[in-house]
Amino acid sequence: MKRVRTRALGRSAALLAALLVVLAVLVVPAVADTVAPEGVPAGREQITLSFAPVVKRTAPAVVNIFTKTVVQERAMSPFFDDPVFRRFFGDGQPFGMPRERVQNSLGSGVIVSADGLIVTNHHVIKGADQITVVLSDRREFEAKVVTDDPRVDLAVLRIAVGAERLPFLQLRDSDDVEVGDLVLAIGNPFGVGQTVTSGIVSAVARTAVGVSDYSFFIQTDAAINPGNSGGPLVTLDGRVAGINAAIYSQSGGSIGIGFAIPANMVRAVLAAVTSGGKPIRPWLGLTGQAVTAELAASLGLPRPAGVLIRSVDARSPAAQSGIKVGDVVTTVNGRAVNDPEALLFRTATEPVGAHVTLGVTRRGAERTVEFTLIAPPEDPPRQVTTLSGRSPLAGATVANLSPAYAEEIEFAGLPQGVVISGVARGSPAAQVGFQPGDVLLRVDDRDIAEVRDLKAALSVGGDQWRIRLKRDDQVIDTTLRW
Repeated sequence: MKRVRTRALGRSAALLAALLVVLAVLVVPAVADTVAPEGVPAGREQITLSFAPVVKRTAPAVVNIFTKTVVQERAMSPFFDDPVFRRFFGDGQPFGMPRERVQNSLGSGVIVSADGLIVTNHHVIKGADQITVVLSDRREFEAKVVTDDPRVDLAVLRIAVGAERLPFLQLRDSDDVEVGDLVLAIGNPFGVGQTVTSGIVSAVARTAVGVSDYSFFIQTDAAINPGNSGGPLVTLDGRVAGINAAIYSQSGGSIGIGFAIPANMVRAVLAAVTSGGKPIRPWLGLTGQAVTAELAASLGLPRPAGVLIRSVDARSPAAQSGIKVGDVVTTVNGRAVNDPEALLFRTATEPVGAHVTLGVTRRGAERTVEFTLIAPPEDPPRQVTTLSGRSPLAGATVANLSPAYAEEIEFAGLPQGVVISGVARGSPAAQVGFQPGDVLLRVDDRDIAEVRDLKAALSVGGDQWRIRLKRDDQVIDTTLRW
């Protein structure tokens, strides 16, 4: 009896379940159409989708880039490091027979204007003697470098296509890209041919990457591998959100952590190219550090955010607008900055002459500071000089470290004093250990502010030299006998 009742209940439950399934099929689609959140699939037909329409629009504008570089090989024998051996046999290969080797490399690029303007990475074409661009239809063109900007790892090429109009992609506002957006990476990984991978934006405003001086990247899990460099990261509207530049990998292949240079930085470089000039980034004239939890506590800030200003150049618009050492810059034009790299990026993507507004916290009070961005000034004139005579600095090339010259030689830090920009091989300066980038602060009892001060100090002569210099963030005092 008990068993029969159990069977009857089982049948009733089965009938009820079947009825609920029928009701769900009839009712749920209608309900889903009215209450489904925006962007969430409401039915099977919305789940079954394809990226093919986006790929058809964008892939023809993506190119493969092949480079050739002639490299002079050094001798393999350790004897060629001996100066006496080189005196008899020269600096080349045995018996004066230098060897040349051709290095080939590959990368990707994206056409950004119909007349053949192409954006890629600096490291894709660095040092290349020949650059070949292969279009998606397999046609090949020799390319010329229009501009090469190693500090942001971008380069612009041009191919001659006559009156033909090439397919090209537009840049989108990379500040509108959000974590979770679907993206496609298009390029030529490992030289296998044009390849499309998909993923999402994993993060924005990544600064702790260290790929370039202006580290500020979009992170994605779309597969990016060697050969993808220079190719576009495309959003589903068919526009370029960034240029793929680097991956984090322990094996050399993709593990789902790739980085793209935001399109707004690309736009800043292209703006200078299309106007016939060289990219000139605005000069802020200040240095700072990220606010850590310890700093935030000591400054009375509610959380660790912003850039604590450590030094301000009195000539800079930042100083003239009232920025002071100890201020914490929290925003640029309303967008948050949490480290010096973000601050540099936010100003570098603005043109010279643009008006910017900084959000600043000073002793717990919030305020705004406004000023107009200017180009790095040539003040004082650089006065590039190669030193000679009897001194430990003979063979060093020095110059006044103006903001303009600092930008040119990629000097990091506040541009003040006299910098060593080059050291001749085998010279006294090289033997002592002076390096490009060293800033000379003092020679004997004379402070060094400009090249003329250095020349006057060296003209005194003597057998002993007391020299103070700054290398990176370290001040070095040394006494040399000569």
